[in-house]
Amino acid sequence: MADYLQQFQSTLKGLDTKFAGNQVLSRIEAQTKLPRSYVIVGLGALYFVLIFINVGGVGEILSNLVGFCIPTYYSLKALKTTSSTDDTQLLTYWIVFSFLSVIEFWSKAILYWVPFYWFFKTAFLLYIAVPSFGGAQLIYSRLISPISDKYLPVVEGKPEGLAQKVETAANNAKSSGFSR
Repeated sequence: MADYLQQFQSTLKGLDTKFAGNQVLSRIEAQTKLPRSYVIVGLGALYFVLIFINVGGVGEILSNLVGFCIPTYYSLKALKTTSSTDDTQLLTYWIVFSFLSVIEFWSKAILYWVPFYWFFKTAFLLYIAVPSFGGAQLIYSRLISPISDKYLPVVEGKPEGLAQKVETAANNAKSSGFSR
């Protein structure tokens, strides 16, 4: 128990250090006399409580907001890197997020009867969105890859002369007006 308490206090100190230059948190800290780490943890807890109780359907928008913003941040960072190690994780996330969005659209009546769906969805999306959790890798290796390997053949390399074939087809289309 003492180890968890020390780890939690260490995390709080890390949050204080990480957000030391944030002006909004500095103002809140000055007004409330609470450390900024308490404010961050408190706002995060309030966010999850609002999703959990889902008053007026606010859980849906908050769940989708966190499910969109965090992976979008990681995706924008990944676009600026040259390595492709994070691409599988992010593509897996967006596949799962899209699948859940389509299912939710068609099954609103079912979702009404599933208690705390938005809370569990948020926790699941965070699990697969944050790279350090490794949830997307698990979903990809256990679920997506076995299914996609059956139906989508792996194409090795680039087809020979593809650029030339496209150029020829475009020139033929220009000269013939798309008629044969």
